[in-house]
Amino acid sequence: MVAWNTRKSSVAVVGGVRTPFAKMGTALREMHVTELARSAMQETLYRVGCRADQIDEVIMGNVVLPADAANPARVAAMRAGVPASVPALTVQRNCASGMEAVGQGAAQIRGGRSKLILAAGAESMSNIPLLFPQEAMTPFGAMLKAKTVKQKLGAAATFRPRHFAPKSALEQGLTDPLCRMIMGKTAEVLAHEFGITRAEQDEFALESHRRASEAIAAGRFDEQLIAVYPGKKPKAVSTDVGPRAEQSIASLAKLRPLFDKRDGSVTVGNACQVTDGAAALLLEEGALAKAQGREPLGYIRGYATAGLDPHRMGLGPVYAIDRLLAASKLDLSDIGLFEINEAFAAQVIACTRAMASDTFCRERLGRASALGEIDPDRLNVCGGAIALGHPVGATGARIVLNLLHDMRRLDVKFGVAALCVAGGLGAAILLERS
Repeated sequence: MVAWNTRKSSVAVVGGVRTPFAKMGTALREMHVTELARSAMQETLYRVGCRADQIDEVIMGNVVLPADAANPARVAAMRAGVPASVPALTVQRNCASGMEAVGQGAAQIRGGRSKLILAAGAESMSNIPLLFPQEAMTPFGAMLKAKTVKQKLGAAATFRPRHFAPKSALEQGLTDPLCRMIMGKTAEVLAHEFGITRAEQDEFALESHRRASEAIAAGRFDEQLIAVYPGKKPKAVSTDVGPRAEQSIASLAKLRPLFDKRDGSVTVGNACQVTDGAAALLLEEGALAKAQGREPLGYIRGYATAGLDPHRMGLGPVYAIDRLLAASKLDLSDIGLFEINEAFAAQVIACTRAMASDTFCRERLGRASALGEIDPDRLNVCGGAIALGHPVGATGARIVLNLLHDMRRLDVKFGVAALCVAGGLGAAILLERS
């Protein structure tokens, strides 16, 4: 589906920030997902100079809903100072959840239902739980009901070693129940079908680290980033934990394939990092933003989603970008900058090859010819998830925010951000500076 046609919209992005992104189990491991989101929401409102009671709704993407905050958007919003009278919604479209929040917020504004939307995405991968076998609940429940020591000991005696063998909810969540493949294996499918070598994947990964490290050194993320204070010690985390300026091809080449150990080429080095983080953006009806004298980062001109074979979910951006361009009546050559989430190096390379292929675009998209070629110098110019990481609920919002800043810095009119999505989906958003 295409969420809405692009040329009549007037949805301004008037501000936004993100937390640093940190590898799972490191700097942000003690921060609850609602605290990550609160930090980004609160600072976004402060920097724009917007009162929280002016917001019409808060929409936030989150994939692994925390058991102690079933609607984390609501919890984070109220802790950020948003009044109880302002509704909040948590949306889940797997890896595109943060972008879905932006897309839904923009659709509300364009449809006249709202004037001001706080859109966000957040994920704490560090706090994804372990899952114990369901059968362990029987003796555990008996222990809870027991009233005497003897009853408790009797219930405890019914535990078996298998009851203490938890499974990783992260691993289960990254395994698609439709194609029964963990996401890394879908990347292996694309590497095989598009003839993508291990060397090409490692070179792509190295470039992601190089670009991200260069962006950090040049201060290109400074305007986006906020400092957060995890844990009990007042020590700030103010920069991304993931990009490696010292990364080398030699070190990447030493890593063994992770998902297909015999014939594979996808490793932890050429795949995205598992991370924690949050991002927020303030969306405002264009005329209102102008009346209030706010200078937008840019405008949201369209949002599109698409479905495809779950075995090849990594090609989701191709299908979504095709629909987005058709609705906007633009060609790929009109787009000055691209952000395609780096779930895997093989997946992004496959997307660029598919878009440049007459055969693929004719047979899979029904086009007369190829979508076109993407100049590598116009793709993920400040690196991507291989270096920065992929907190699944937050990434869609991050790449929108980052793309808007890059478009301003490089004086680009049109930009497209896109993601592949587990389950065989793609999402893409069109941004414009005018």
